[in-house]
Amino acid sequence: MSTEAPETKTVNSRKVACDGSEGALGHPRVYLHIPEEQGWVECPYCDCKFIYEDAAKAAE
Repeated sequence: MSTEAPETKTVNSRKVACDGSEGALGHPRVYLHIPEEQGWVECPYCDCKFIYEDAAKAAE
């Protein structure tokens, strides 16, 4: 049995909002801040990972 990996999104803002993007099946909207030193943040509800685009480019 395998589980589906959480979604990863590259964004161009350090402030992001996540609502699960499944309409009525999603979760309450949360606003998250991507720390400069880490470069990414995960949603506490759905584990979607938001990566700041500069951090994504540096990792390549």
